[in-house]
Formats: sequence, C-alpha cells, structure tokens
Amino acid sequence: MFSRALGAVALALWAKVANAAFGLTTNSGTYVVDAGSSNPLKFTVSRTSCDISSISFYGSELQYQSTGSHIGSGLGTATVSATQSGDYITVTCATDTLTHYYVVHSGDPIIYMATYTTAEPSIGELRYIARLNADLLPNEEPFGDVSTIADGTAIEGSDVYLVDGETRSKFYSSERFIDDQRHCVSGSAHRVCMIIPQYETSAGGPFHRDINTNNVGSYTGLYWYMNSGHVQTETYRQGLHGPYMMYFSRSGTPATNIDTSFFANLGIKGYVATSGRGYVSGTASGASSSFDWVIHWYNSAAQYWTYTSSSGSFTSPAMKPGTYTMVYYQGEFAVATSSVTVTAGSTTSKSISGKVTTGTTIFKIGDWDGQPTGFLNAANQLRMHPSDTRMSSWSPGTYTVGSSTTSQFPMAIFKSVNSPITIKFTATSSQTGAATLRIGTTLSFAGGRPQATINSYTGSIPSAPTNLDSRGVTRGAYRGLGEVYDVSIPSGTIVAGTNTITINVVSGSSGDTYLSPNFIFDCVELFQ
Repeated sequence: MFSRALGAVALALWAKVANAAFGLTTNSGTYVVDAGSSNPLKFTVSRTSCDISSISFYGSELQYQSTGSHIGSGLGTATVSATQSGDYITVTCATDTLTHYYVVHSGDPIIYMATYTTAEPSIGELRYIARLNADLLPNEEPFGDVSTIADGTAIEGSDVYLVDGETRSKFYSSERFIDDQRHCVSGSAHRVCMIIPQYETSAGGPFHRDINTNNVGSYTGLYWYMNSGHVQTETYRQGLHGPYMMYFSRSGTPATNIDTSFFANLGIKGYVATSGRGYVSGTASGASSSFDWVIHWYNSAAQYWTYTSSSGSFTSPAMKPGTYTMVYYQGEFAVATSSVTVTAGSTTSKSISGKVTTGTTIFKIGDWDGQPTGFLNAANQLRMHPSDTRMSSWSPGTYTVGSSTTSQFPMAIFKSVNSPITIKFTATSSQTGAATLRIGTTLSFAGGRPQATINSYTGSIPSAPTNLDSRGVTRGAYRGLGEVYDVSIPSGTIVAGTNTITINVVSGSSGDTYLSPNFIFDCVELFQ
C-alpha cells in the first residue's frame, strides 16, 4: 500500500526532477539558467555585474548570500548577455579588457567557464572565486583543513592564521599546476569541484602553485587562479583562460577528462580547436632515473607540460602553433633547454638530452631536484607556517657529513632565525686542492642569498637575486627562479682532516624573524 510518508518522498523527488527543465529565463535584473540535469542545477547571474547570486543544486542553496561568485574581485559593471542555442546556453560578460563566459550543456551538472583577457586586472589577480555555503560545504579537498581559517587569529598579514594551536592559510591549499586538474569543497550531501583541464594561458610553469580553497567561516571559497602576484616567476599571459568548470555532485568525485570541444561552436573569443593545434613528441634521456622527468614548453602566449614515460618517451598536449622554449627537468631541476616549432595539424619530432654535471664529489647534501625534498621541515612547509609548533627547531646544530642525515639539514635559512648554518666534513690529503662549493636554492626572499666561509677563506657576496616581491616560505611556497651559486675555493684552503663550512644569509636588510631575508635549499655539493 502506498503510504503517506512514501507519497511525500515520491512527490519531493518528482518535484526535483520536474525542476530539471533545461532553459534560460530572463528577468529584469538577472538571468536564470537551468542545466536540466538529473540532480537539478540552477543558477542566477546578475545582468549588470556578472556575479552569480544563487546556485541551487538538488534543492539546496549552495551560494553564499552576502557576496556573489565572480571573476577577479567582481567586475562591478559589465555588458551581460545570454543566448540559448540547441543544447547550449551561453552567458557573456564583457568589459573593455575582459570577457567572461558561463556555459551550460543540457543535462550536465556543470558550469563551464572561460575568461578572455587583453590586460591584467588592476588588482593583479586574475582568478575565479566561487563563494559557497560553508554550512553545506565546509570541507576542503584534497588537503583538508590546512586552509580553514574560521575562528582563527591572524599572525602574518591577513592570510596566515592560528587556529587551535595550528597555523592555517589559504595558500596551504595549493598544488603544483602539473598535478592539479581538480580540487573540491564538500559536505555530507554535496560536492563542488573546480576542474582545470589545462593552464596554457596562465603563468608560472608546471611547478607553480596558487590558492585552491579557503573556508573562512562565513563561506568556503573555491578558486581557480589564472594569474596572480604570488611568487610569479614570469610575465602574465593574456588571451583565453580555460575552458575550466565547476562540477556539482552529491558524493562522487568527477573525472577530469571532460570534453569541452563544443566550445569551438560557441563563438568564444580566443578559443583554438584541436584542429588548429599541433604536437611535439620525442624521447628524453640523460637525467637521473631516481626522479620524475618533466618536459615543459613555453613562449609569451602559452605554456604546456607533460611527464615522460619511464623510458623517457613523451607526447605534448595539443599546442597552439608557434616557437617554444623546451625544458627538460629532473624532478624540478632543469637539465636541458632547447627550442621547437609547432605547426597546426602536425606532430613535430624533437628529443632532448641532459644531466646534472658537477665534478668529483667530496660531499653532497640533498639532491639536484629543484625542491627541498628530504631537508628538515620540508615535509611540513607546504601546509604550515615556519613558526608552527609542529615544526622542528630551525637551528638543529652542526651538520656533520657522514653522521648527520639530510633530514637534519634545514630546508631554509633565515637571517634572523638560523643564520649561519655550520657544516663539518673530513677531507683526505688528495682533496686539498682547488674545489667548488655549489649551493643550489629554489626560492629567495628580500634579497637573501648565501655567503660561504670555508675554514679561513670567505667567498665573495653574490649579486642579489631577482626580487619576486612576494612572500614565499611562510605561505607554503618553495619554488622561485632557482638560483645556483658557485664558490671557488683556492687550493690549500681545504685541509686533510676536519674542515668547517658556514653558510650565512646576506642581504641589505635584517627583517623580522621568518620574514627576514631568507632562501630555500635545493642542494649543497662540494666537488673538485
């Protein structure tokens, strides 16, 4: 017998399905887009600002109601139009230097987006931020609450907080671009994922990181950062950023290989279809097989990358035509650079070879992989502030070659915290000739660079590194321009027996604790 309770459930489910009618509704101040998906998705876009003011998914309001979701920090005003053609609805928001698109395909629980720019926003950050209901979507994936700052106290700027004795920051939600095709926020009944199939018009390369999620208490932010001032290592690119998308589900995590080829038929500015692209294929060789190998292509208009296979073979993503710098990385350390030209409709064959070259090693601390992997506190630095009580002491004492381990050597040296760092090593009589101390770094702050003293000999102060004008180690970043410094050691400086090396941070200013001049280590090697 059909009970009243079952009848109520059935009517509720029928109402949800009945609402799933694909279509566009034009109101005096808004466009309402219904995706026609089986789990109903409907959202509202302002016809004056381009802000999303409502996202109804499976009967729940997921949009934070005090502030909209938008490109940048909001366009303020824009020329907003909408069209429905067959199975597609396109909302277009145009300004003098930026055009943003919302696209829906009938039946897909997805808001497809793309952003075309001819100039960087005046605030210097080109991002999409979805401000979502923190009560329904409190969780951040995949790194958990490291970027949840609700009820916290700011301890650095307005973006690093102390919460229940642990440091948190929106920057700690970051992942390397090469590994970040999807990041999500979720709750017990909903999940929203930002899916980024490619970063071709962003800036920073395969190992760049930026903010992905941030639960601030009143709302949970879900981001895609295209360009920002956060440890940016190259000039911003303009053109079409995307397609990218917000995927709505009830519990499942969506795949990332979502077909967006239909954008070719929608009149999207700057969109280049696969037919107008080319490929590069080849084999990489020479680098250490202990690390992943990455191939990276870039020019002023676009960037691409791929991991090689275990044998070194690779094929690029579909690339826009043009001439590209091609870089081969051992981990994140560049071992070879070349040039290649891509032609639409064809595959260019281009192999590349390279390796790390030094000399006869006396000692080495770390690896030439472009990362601080294995050093003291490196395992925590991506998700914690250096002051976090879960960090080990940044001044562990003298590092003794042969008895100390890599994990006892600090990943970073701060002028006001743990400078100098002392290394002791034992040399044989055959190692007392001229030598080179090579200090590899991944990122510097406030002009921080190394000056080394070997026994009684002090090397010269290196030239100041390029100023990236961005905090780094305190915001979970370690990758910058990767400066490498060589100290030429005269014959007779190294003695048979015990030797001492000290490495100091030098810079024109002292700064304040962890914001004093500093740099992050990649590798330290003494060789002849």
